[in-house]
Amino acid sequence: MKSWKLVAVSTVGALALTACAASDRDSDGGSTDGASGGGRDTFIFAASSDPAGLDPAFANDGESFRVARQIFEGLVGTEPGTADPAPLLAESWEVSDDGLEYTFQLKEGVKFQDGTDFDGDAVCFNFDRWNNFTGVLQSESLSYYWQKVNGGFATSDVEALNGTGKYESCEAPDASTAVVHLKSPLPELISALSLPSFSMQSPTALEEYDADNVTGEGDAPVLPEYANAHPTGTGPYEFDSWSPGEEVVLVANEDYWGEQGQIKRIVFPIISDATARRQALQAGDIDGYDLVGPADVEALKSDGFQIVNREPFNILYLAMNQAKPELADLRVRQAIAYAINKEALVAQTLPEGTEVATNFVPPSVSGWNADVETYDYDPDKAKALLAEAGQSNLTLDFNYPTNVSRPYMPTPEQVFTAIKADLEAVGITVNAVPDPWNPEYLDKIQGTPDHGLHLLGWTGDYNDTYNFIGVFFGGPSNEWGFDNPAIFQAINDARYVADIDEQKAAYEAANAELLEFLPGIPLAHPVPSLAFKDDVKGYPASPVQDEVYNVITLGD
Repeated sequence: MKSWKLVAVSTVGALALTACAASDRDSDGGSTDGASGGGRDTFIFAASSDPAGLDPAFANDGESFRVARQIFEGLVGTEPGTADPAPLLAESWEVSDDGLEYTFQLKEGVKFQDGTDFDGDAVCFNFDRWNNFTGVLQSESLSYYWQKVNGGFATSDVEALNGTGKYESCEAPDASTAVVHLKSPLPELISALSLPSFSMQSPTALEEYDADNVTGEGDAPVLPEYANAHPTGTGPYEFDSWSPGEEVVLVANEDYWGEQGQIKRIVFPIISDATARRQALQAGDIDGYDLVGPADVEALKSDGFQIVNREPFNILYLAMNQAKPELADLRVRQAIAYAINKEALVAQTLPEGTEVATNFVPPSVSGWNADVETYDYDPDKAKALLAEAGQSNLTLDFNYPTNVSRPYMPTPEQVFTAIKADLEAVGITVNAVPDPWNPEYLDKIQGTPDHGLHLLGWTGDYNDTYNFIGVFFGGPSNEWGFDNPAIFQAINDARYVADIDEQKAAYEAANAELLEFLPGIPLAHPVPSLAFKDDVKGYPASPVQDEVYNVITLGD
């Protein structure tokens, strides 16, 4: 049996609280004004949009997850500051040698915020709930992560999802144990369980508020009362109110099993415009915000604000749609790769600390391969390959998004401009095709073959290679426009190799094969930045945004 145990039981919150003195937690003053002085207990963090909903099983967006991580906890968390899995509501687990049985030893004495016991039966209730979603609940807009990780449901009208999942059953031998049985190995399960989508929720509240009574269609679901007003987990904060378009408010769970910390109230004001978020921080109206534009970093530092960087766990890439005949020629794709000066691109357009990419996964992910073909900057070689391919006068559409800043792509127009100059320097004529990010750009890139070169990227959900290259290259797609069964098979076979060392080698081989085939060019792993007032201490920056606010202190 493979076993994961900690000598001292830990959580993200408990580990990070080592920097939080008792005097901070017990300080008087008691102000709930986020813009006031020391001793305050309200933390105001600007959100870029409303959450899609408050039931994390139906969420797949960052703002929903940001709120969910305060209210809910899963069996598995992450080691602070990393994407690596760590015990949370499960103190330890063992995996059978055949990879089909996961035995979780649960933290005892934990209750959900409605007083329901957290125990083995509650764990099994949640697993069975996800697996038995039916109808509209099976749409990707709702159960995206269960569908992608597990691979199917108990029953489905969609043949590819009907009984095809890895999950078989769950049993609770006693209150402190849950045993999950799989039909076939799923090595990424432990890492995936760190996602908020797989948080433990109160069976009592789920049933009382009819949590699965979702109406509408998959592209426009109408969520029930539970997902709008009664989310119930085991986390350090519980739901208080949500005024759509205005703010979400959480308050301390006074019966929390772990350290509560100084912050007793969290307010997420909804500020969609990046400039408005910066101005709100400068005016003292908020304590912090995410997705700081690279151009704002130095100015905020000069004004005395803190900049906190997350470790990059993402990839920015230039994709080459092989549905376009000229891009189906490997020599053309290689020429484009040799034409791009990635070092200069990073220095000129991306945040300080950004790493040049060589793989479609970050270096911290097992399966990253140091020995892939890197296509170092060589414009003369690019010109020679274009001539060999008979494409000395090549013209290409270059799609890029506008009106957006993503963690992996904070300034897409600047990145486009730099790459355009590199391509034109080797004789490629670039036809610029800008589109607004939402909804035109993604709909065009992922839903149609009507694009050429294009910029896109990905921030990893959890520490597993498939969560990167499987998302991109697990099968044919409109985005990439090619059909290479050998590569698809290599990636999907590697996903289910139970032995860790063998799986690592399989993913390394798949990454090498990808860079030889060259469907696109990995460009960079940009550093995402957050900004805070100078009296915010101990923000738990996480590459996968596993950031719970009970570890923060405010004031001197």
